[in-house]
Amino acid sequence: MSLPAVVTLALLAAPAAKPDSQVLATIRPEALRAHVAYLASDALEGRGAGTRGYALGATYVATQLEALGLEPGAPDGSWRQSVPLRRAVPDPARCKATLVHAGVERVLESGRDFVCFGNPALAAGAASAPVVFAGYGVCAPERGYDDYAGIDVRGKIVVLVNGAPARFPSDERAFYGGRLAKRVDAARRGALATIGLMAPEERARMSWAKVSAYSRHGSAGWLGPDGQPFDYPPSLQASIVLNREVAPALFPGSPRSLDDALQSLAAGRPASFETGNSARLESAAQLDDFTSDNVVGLLRGSDPKLATEAVVVSAHLDHLGLDPETAEPKDRINNGAYDNASGVASLIETARAFAQLPRRPARSVLFVAVTGEELGLLGSDYFARHPPALTLVGDVNMDMALTLYPVADVIAFGAEHSSLGGVIAAAAGKVGLALSPDPFPEESIFVRSDHYSFVKQGIPSLMLSSGFKSKDPKVDGAARYVNWLRSVYHSPADDMSQAFDWESGVRIARANFLAALAIANAPTRPTWKPGDFFAKKFGH
Repeated sequence: MSLPAVVTLALLAAPAAKPDSQVLATIRPEALRAHVAYLASDALEGRGAGTRGYALGATYVATQLEALGLEPGAPDGSWRQSVPLRRAVPDPARCKATLVHAGVERVLESGRDFVCFGNPALAAGAASAPVVFAGYGVCAPERGYDDYAGIDVRGKIVVLVNGAPARFPSDERAFYGGRLAKRVDAARRGALATIGLMAPEERARMSWAKVSAYSRHGSAGWLGPDGQPFDYPPSLQASIVLNREVAPALFPGSPRSLDDALQSLAAGRPASFETGNSARLESAAQLDDFTSDNVVGLLRGSDPKLATEAVVVSAHLDHLGLDPETAEPKDRINNGAYDNASGVASLIETARAFAQLPRRPARSVLFVAVTGEELGLLGSDYFARHPPALTLVGDVNMDMALTLYPVADVIAFGAEHSSLGGVIAAAAGKVGLALSPDPFPEESIFVRSDHYSFVKQGIPSLMLSSGFKSKDPKVDGAARYVNWLRSVYHSPADDMSQAFDWESGVRIARANFLAALAIANAPTRPTWKPGDFFAKKFGH
């Protein structure tokens, strides 16, 4: 449901909220392409957080923002906010898993049968305990759903299926389906370790080879003043993901089979039980402490009172960097052209449009290129918890808007939860883009990009992504989109050799600019909708 029409019109009619065509024209396809070409070049080696390539990208963004006349906006008054990080990269040779049924052991092969995900709070761990199946590992009292009802996981190894009940609304499903949050919750309930299982629909989208490749990049967290990774429980001794082909070996002699349990979950019914079996898990990881920078530019607001409030325009600068060395020669560079050189290019050009306004907006605007998104939204989470001396009132995030075809519609993730819904609808309409609902609720996209870090701090936020509709009737946008996710996403193929419809990129960037400008000039800050799920969780 959008804002009432009168409120939406008031937002867009505020001072300087209707920039003339000359300001919008400063966002050009040639400029977007030039930024993406540099940021996704082999010279930057995939912009892995904390690497030389990332540092080159950060310097590029900072100099672009400085050239536009912005001020440095980090809390210490510089262009950069250093984020202290720790990565745990699993050692497959030392990660072990053994399943035990009626005294008979089955030793699993690391890499083929399971992969280990590191815990930045723990270099090595071990757990030998009974195995309990806890469904999705979701406790949602407002939906009358609790996978933990009737089971005790203290001192046990917990099996968790990825995802959340399909009957939940899209963004609530995303909230409850977060994998790290599930592991943290299991640990807080006393679990020693977790075993993750891919849901049937997930297996259709992602191969085991890709899961294995992800695990090699490790897990990471930002470090607090005590030197410990934030929100990682040291009590969790191991976290593995089991190949679905091996998963039935967890359940011989159990009260229910895996297929039976999955059918119950698919029907929206919890299916938790003691399996009657046990397991031994050992984890081992190389811990690496390093820093990587958020880049922050500030356009100071013109209103003496409202200038102390800030709208955040964000995009993640990092990508996956280099794939691990292999015996076979191959392209190891994850260039990240769409993910997310495209979003950073839009951020820079949005800043250019703001800089060309005849009058600065009432509120301040912070342009933030964040690090560590691919490691778990770390840079944005750190920034949202350690902002400069301004009150953050909203976030417009730019992440991987695919323009594989002439884009006719966009998805505004998160906008329906606040007054931002009306703002982005009006902005998109002005540049000829329709709004569509989330086509991938099972992908939990709402919690997988940096706007969610601001939502968790009670700040209304949105992310605009391209939809499935093509302006060219000869092009099946949905087919191209899905094929890209299956064959290109998070791989070295995400480079400049792909198709880019730069005019579509311009329209999406202009919609983001118009939305951010409307928020910056509105007489009141964005508000959560009364009774909204995320308002109740984080709005305080």
